[in-house]
Amino acid sequence: MDIGLLKFLRQGPLRALCVFLALMGPVAGHAQQLGLPEAPILTISSDRLFSESAFGQRVIREIEAEGAALAAENERIVAELSREEKELTQKRAEMDPDAFRELADAFDRKVQSHRDGQRAKLEALGARGEEARGTFLQLARPILVALLHDSGAGVILERSSVFLSSDATDITDIAIARIDAAIGDGRDLEKPKGK
Repeated sequence: MDIGLLKFLRQGPLRALCVFLALMGPVAGHAQQLGLPEAPILTISSDRLFSESAFGQRVIREIEAEGAALAAENERIVAELSREEKELTQKRAEMDPDAFRELADAFDRKVQSHRDGQRAKLEALGARGEEARGTFLQLARPILVALLHDSGAGVILERSSVFLSSDATDITDIAIARIDAAIGDGRDLEKPKGK
């Protein structure tokens, strides 16, 4: 084999590697300048992303306040129904059995109605939390895409789904800071209710 050809073939892969490294250098440097990890795969904790963001903390506070109000309302209703049940039980001895049965049936319907109403309110509160999480992820998506681009990585994986990774690949804190800077608590960005 010709020595010149052998030399050229050895230089070909070396040249390709040099060109590749030269092209990757600015991306890696750019990621470092932004405080991002230099890794092809990044991880993120979506639970932390939501719960530690200003948006998530606002939603959690609002839902906890509404949940506490619902619990207080439920306690008040239970106290009223217990009082009514006690009064109904006291009337039983002096009432006609058929008349008592009608009152007892009406009371049972009232109890069931209150129970259904409270359950519906609780389910609506849970649905509101899920809807807020969905809205948050929609608002956060462009920010996460920009993070992916800025880091030069190819993918962001859910941290809880990864068997083993370095903490250095976790961008949750960086993402929270960027999301907070971009959307704050999101109060003005959510759709008005009923529209």
